[in-house]
Amino acid sequence: AIAKLDAIVEVLPNIPIDPTPLVGDKSGNIVVKTWKEPKTPEQWDFKFRHHIEVAENLGANGGLDFIRAAKMTGSNWPMYRGDLARLEWALVMFLIDRSVEDGRELIIPPYLVNSQSMFSSGQFPKFREQAYECKDDDLVLLPTSEVALLNLYRDEIIPAERLPMRLSSFTPCFRREAGTYGKDERGLIRIHQFHKIELFSFVLPEESRAELERMTRFAESPVESLGLPYRTTLLAAGDLAHQSACTYDIEVWLPGQNSYSEASSVSNCTDYQARRASVRYRPEGKGKTKPEFVHTLNGSALATSRVMVSILENYQLSDGSLLIPDVLRPYMNGQERIKPE
Repeated sequence: AIAKLDAIVEVLPNIPIDPTPLVGDKSGNIVVKTWKEPKTPEQWDFKFRHHIEVAENLGANGGLDFIRAAKMTGSNWPMYRGDLARLEWALVMFLIDRSVEDGRELIIPPYLVNSQSMFSSGQFPKFREQAYECKDDDLVLLPTSEVALLNLYRDEIIPAERLPMRLSSFTPCFRREAGTYGKDERGLIRIHQFHKIELFSFVLPEESRAELERMTRFAESPVESLGLPYRTTLLAAGDLAHQSACTYDIEVWLPGQNSYSEASSVSNCTDYQARRASVRYRPEGKGKTKPEFVHTLNGSALATSRVMVSILENYQLSDGSLLIPDVLRPYMNGQERIKPE
């Protein structure tokens, strides 16, 4: 009987909280902020190029080599070369530095986790078909480093004086992305492997709503520093991830898609993950000694692949070269542009 009850309970999603719109699908999503006027392809004063064309034009000086990546692995696995590989790493280092400046402890965790870690975070059982599993070893390639950061304190009691505990991490992320790939999703739009700088916070329950707003503002800041148009959207209940009670998506403008696309998702998971992972704290004062569940929050700051698409398209120049955003130049020895081959 207990096993049957567990099977029912473990697939239940989190309960939405304010200000989540109580609408059953994404039609209820609300755009709460728009930053910088986006340009459509028609507004360029030269022939606009899709990000794949920009990268191909850079050639041996720095591009994307999906053809050779497919030879060694399969379709929709990216390979960066030359200066574009350096630009990807510059973006990673810029984002890591920003997270450390926010006072977060940087974690580089194992890139594989066990199935209990996936269950604790809410990835299993619902999203099992999206994961790359090494079943003989009971290990799974990280779909997001949120999984690792949550499980850092699984089955532990965190002293209340250590809260809020703010962490960040850098990892590659791996996802099957089951389903068909449309022609508009070629290139870096939808891939099996990407880099991500993740934010994660363990907080007191009464502080989680304020922490969500703080994390969202922080995740927006590097997009603004990169000069990329974006919007922030409050997700409706029907569009929330399984473990989330409230989520803001930060979507960068991709001119080649003529639309915004998610580069970050910042979520308040309240005590949903903490209960599954048994992460607790011991309240201070008032004679209370029984441990209580913490609240957890996570967010990307940022996932690099969609940001790279936005850079390639928004920073392309008429001669086929790519202008390097100002904030990334210190990470590329002051280089200002990547020139065509």
